[in-house]
Amino acid sequence: MTVDSILDFMLHIDVHLNQLILSYGGWSYAILFTIVFSETGLVVAPFLPGDSLLFAAGALAASGSLDPVWLFITLSAAAIAGNTANYWIGAAIGPGVFKKSARFINNRYLERTHAFYEQHGGKTIVIARFLPIIRTFAPFVAGVGFMAYNRFMFYNVVAGIAWVGIFVFGGYLFGTLPAVKNHFTLVVAMIVIISLLPALYELIRRRRHSAP
Repeated sequence: MTVDSILDFMLHIDVHLNQLILSYGGWSYAILFTIVFSETGLVVAPFLPGDSLLFAAGALAASGSLDPVWLFITLSAAAIAGNTANYWIGAAIGPGVFKKSARFINNRYLERTHAFYEQHGGKTIVIARFLPIIRTFAPFVAGVGFMAYNRFMFYNVVAGIAWVGIFVFGGYLFGTLPAVKNHFTLVVAMIVIISLLPALYELIRRRRHSAP
């Protein structure tokens, strides 16, 4: 998958999702489950759409293409299961991952998430849900040894339900408004940009502090 194809999918996600639903019908829930699970559960897939996908799916549910309740349940389960799988991957690999480069892991993202844990502690699992890239690496780092499983699962369930609920029902409530529907690509781009702002702010702040 090229950068151009990923960008096209994210910016025209409503069109692609509509085509997916028309082509696969009820299997669309399984496909959406797989995308959300992979984005949150596999450290090699932080590029997959998250917030924008949930919002677009909610908007399509408002038009009758998907059932909003089943969509919420399916994607909440995907988000929670993805984080859980990611936690156990981190637990299996262990702390040694910080000491050597791994082909399938971007060490810069790993260190950035590690620093996020140092600052926010257990709340990182909740905060990270709303931050692209960090969302993918936070459960992995938790599994490496930063959080007990029971504590992790509490934050994981709360964060997964909140994240999916906010974006799916946000899309359901506002996605069919004429101003949003007629400028959906712009709205999706704004969602992507806004979701990146906290991570960008943190990066700038850290660089300023580390500057001589």
